[in-house]
Amino acid sequence: MSFDSPLVRPASSDDWRVWRELRLEALSAAPYAFASRLEDWQGDGDHEERWRARLSIPGSCNLLAEANGRPIGMVSGFPGPGDGVVELGTLWIKPMARGQGVGDRLVQAVEQWAVRGCATVLRLTVSPENEHAIALYRRNGFDDAARPGDPRAAGWGPNSMAKWL
Repeated sequence: MSFDSPLVRPASSDDWRVWRELRLEALSAAPYAFASRLEDWQGDGDHEERWRARLSIPGSCNLLAEANGRPIGMVSGFPGPGDGVVELGTLWIKPMARGQGVGDRLVQAVEQWAVRGCATVLRLTVSPENEHAIALYRRNGFDDAARPGDPRAAGWGPNSMAKWL
């Protein structure tokens, strides 16, 4: 599938069905890429109120990418553990939409949201095996966050990446 430019739009709690569909597909297709597990969001964990609550986390930013009227990707930005820190997470693009700039658009949209909120650092955690995601983040200005001696990275894990804004 090819398309000119995907639409990136905010996701509200009313988009819970679309978010659910993408998130369950992501957790099923790439379990190594996420801290959550598919089974955590199925069965008793799979109900409308929980999905709506996930999309209503105070201070968060949830975005959907769509092309030809269909959802093709998702990403979230969350308040981080300290002042000026924002975390990027939940990034996933359907395989048929990869390699067409969708990931770049989603990462850049979270960065713009973080800057509007006066964040000074955007950080994330990525599996070292996820080479495509690491390349996406590096292409968008992220670097390894846990550099020895860097006081800005105190307490961050070995799989952390960050972009100072």
